[in-house]
Amino acid sequence: MKTKKNHLICQFKITLNGIEPPIWRRIQVPATYSFWDLHVAFQDAMGWLDYHLHEFRISKAQKSKIEKIGIPDDDFEKNYLAGWDIPISNYFKEPGKTALYEYDFGDRWEHEVLLEAILLKEKAQYPKCIAGERSCPPEDCRGVPGYYDLLNVLSNPNNDEYQEMINWLKGHAKNYYPYEPDKFNPEHVHFDNPKKRWMNAFPEAVRR
Repeated sequence: MKTKKNHLICQFKITLNGIEPPIWRRIQVPATYSFWDLHVAFQDAMGWLDYHLHEFRISKAQKSKIEKIGIPDDDFEKNYLAGWDIPISNYFKEPGKTALYEYDFGDRWEHEVLLEAILLKEKAQYPKCIAGERSCPPEDCRGVPGYYDLLNVLSNPNNDEYQEMINWLKGHAKNYYPYEPDKFNPEHVHFDNPKKRWMNAFPEAVRR
């Protein structure tokens, strides 16, 4: 007998591209999730603040056209499918399926997404983060090159930009000071309610 989707979870590994040692997370989410729900889980697990636009780039099958799933916007030429309308099960059908998830089209943080397993639900709260390594880069640090510049400055208190960088970390919308790039604890991840996040992001749609 085929197991119903509401009895299943999907286990993903998300790895931030272009950075060594790698920054990655392993999370489990309900198989009934939409791509919007998955986006929120990725943001919370990685440690992003969901300030910027995002997109998933994924195909339904091998060699088929890459589709873009995110937030439709008439001001952009890209044709996006609305993530809240698309179940992840339409694309992530078996372990080994991959996708790209990009966050912040200015800093261009690209993440490799791998579906590692489809599992039976246990008596647990989902989504949950079960593993990962290293801290998320601070928002708006100018992408991978800026991240490496940040680490270089912080490694040398005699650097001319050291105090300026410390002040920037302290004065950020999220206080990143002290920034500890090697630190991560999956037990400290808090997952927001994706429906609540959507209602806060699109209040005009909620009022209609």
